[in-house]
Amino acid sequence: MGRTLYMKCESGISGDMVVGALLDAGASEEGLRSALDSLGIDGFEVVVSRKEVGALVGCDFDVVVDAAHENHDHDMQWLYGDVEDGPAHHGHGHHHGHHHGHEHHHGHEYHHEHEHHHEHRGLAEIRDIVNGANLNERARSTALKVFEIIADAEAKAHGATRETVHFHEVSAIDSIVDVVAAAWCLDDLGVEDVVVSPLAEGEGHVRSAHGILSIPVPAVANIVEAHGLVMQRAHRKGELVTPTGAAIAAATKTREGLPELYRIISQGLGCGKRAYDPPSTLRVTLVEEVERADVTDEPPLYKLDTEVDDCTGEALGYVLDCLYEVGAREAHFLPVFMKKGRPGYQIEVLCAAEDVTEVERVLFEHTTTIGVRRCAVERTVLSREQVELQTPYGIVRAKRVTLPDGSLRTYPEHDEVARIATERGLTYQDVSRTILGCC
Repeated sequence: MGRTLYMKCESGISGDMVVGALLDAGASEEGLRSALDSLGIDGFEVVVSRKEVGALVGCDFDVVVDAAHENHDHDMQWLYGDVEDGPAHHGHGHHHGHHHGHEHHHGHEYHHEHEHHHEHRGLAEIRDIVNGANLNERARSTALKVFEIIADAEAKAHGATRETVHFHEVSAIDSIVDVVAAAWCLDDLGVEDVVVSPLAEGEGHVRSAHGILSIPVPAVANIVEAHGLVMQRAHRKGELVTPTGAAIAAATKTREGLPELYRIISQGLGCGKRAYDPPSTLRVTLVEEVERADVTDEPPLYKLDTEVDDCTGEALGYVLDCLYEVGAREAHFLPVFMKKGRPGYQIEVLCAAEDVTEVERVLFEHTTTIGVRRCAVERTVLSREQVELQTPYGIVRAKRVTLPDGSLRTYPEHDEVARIATERGLTYQDVSRTILGCC
């Protein structure tokens, strides 16, 4: 069965958190490094480490860029220091690449004393980088889809188009690395479907080249709107969902919920870089769907019923025989009291959809009814098999079913029990008990 990845975004989502979680879940670090080496861009190195997050340990994926390419979005004082209602100053945290800050310096060059010049790239340049890398088709397609989703969101925010928008976020080296790394890891883990929990988002504002922006920032809000993602208020100050994280979720999500039955293959915890309390983490669970072996869901049957008050019991006995001949699965009649206190019978029949017409024909032709009710009914049946038992009476046919707890139960066929009892002059119950003792 296929592999499904569940992203639990209860404390937000960013590109580096996704990659860290996927590496922690078993994606090959060696293979990822080889793929990133093929990008053909310089000025960065990847540091993968284990990091304590409260009582847990997760994977920290860090893209460390050289001074010429570094962005200073880890400078928490600059990002939030003077912003009303913003988070308190946490000091200078670890470098966090794309996680925040310059994700919002899109569209125009923006200078600040803390900031170095960034080369602007558009979607065409990003495509060239991805297409030139040593990636298989699925990873390449995923990475390009993420970039296109970000480009569309930024274009909408700035009145541009996908092809004309130029923005810092995907031009930053660490962001390119994060997106490609996430796509490669998903492919390496054999993920076929992705389930994304509601994206927990904080409150407040963030400083950008375009002024003070409310959280969620326009790019994130545009992605969520365009791709039907669900958000959840975290009631915390700060930006927990980044455009890259939202775009990865939007690009990869394929289903709303986990399979009904599944096994956990592996789990991973990816660490964020911001000095939030509690810290931001992304938990992923890789599962494999399990077929229901003990209980089988079958197509719905139809239940037909009617009442008659002027048919004899003998006539209805004949009707039951006719109903079974045309495919009824079950059929019975039982005494009821009808209007004005008249005694009568209610007839109930279960049959497959293709047999409804014939069952109704029998009821109309062989009873006095003038109307038949019907409705589709669902059922759950135990898996069953026909078996042959070796008994003192010879080979006897029986039905064996598997109960939900995995135990077995065997029922000898009625016709077999009745035949043996008649042939040998034994009671029905004695024959049945002897056969069951051979199960």
